[in-house]
Amino acid sequence: MEIIFSLEEINAVAQKILSENPKKVLLFKGNMGVGKTTLIKSLAKNLGVNDATSSPTFSLVNQYQITDNQYIYHFDVYRLKNETEALDMGIEEYLYSGNWCFIEWPENIPSLIPEEHSTINIEILQDGKRKLILQ
Repeated sequence: MEIIFSLEEINAVAQKILSENPKKVLLFKGNMGVGKTTLIKSLAKNLGVNDATSSPTFSLVNQYQITDNQYIYHFDVYRLKNETEALDMGIEEYLYSGNWCFIEWPENIPSLIPEEHSTINIEILQDGKRKLILQ
C-alpha cells in the first residue's frame, strides 16, 4: 500500500493502515523529523488510547493500555549502542507478547525483529507531503 498525504490527513492515514490489517509488530523507517512519532500517536488513538502519548526517546519504550489485557508498546531504539542493550531491557518479551509493538529505528536491532512484522517507510516529498509505503 502506498499513500501520499499531508500531516492534516494523518488520522485518515492511520485508519487506512489499520484497515490493511498489518502485523502487530510494526516497524517505522524514515529520516529524523519525517513524522514517525506523529503517525504512531494517531495509530494509538485509533486503537483506543485516550491517554497522552509521547516519544519514548529517553525511556526507550512507552506502554499504553487499549483494553483490559491488550497494550501498545512504542519503542524508540535510536539511542541504543547495540542489540545487547535491547535484550537487557527485555525487548523480546514485548515483541512476542501478542500486543502491538511500534518500533522506531528498527535498523538498530535487525536480528531481534520477529519474522512476522510489517514495515512502514515514510519520506518527505519536495512539496512537504509525506509518502508512506506499508509492506
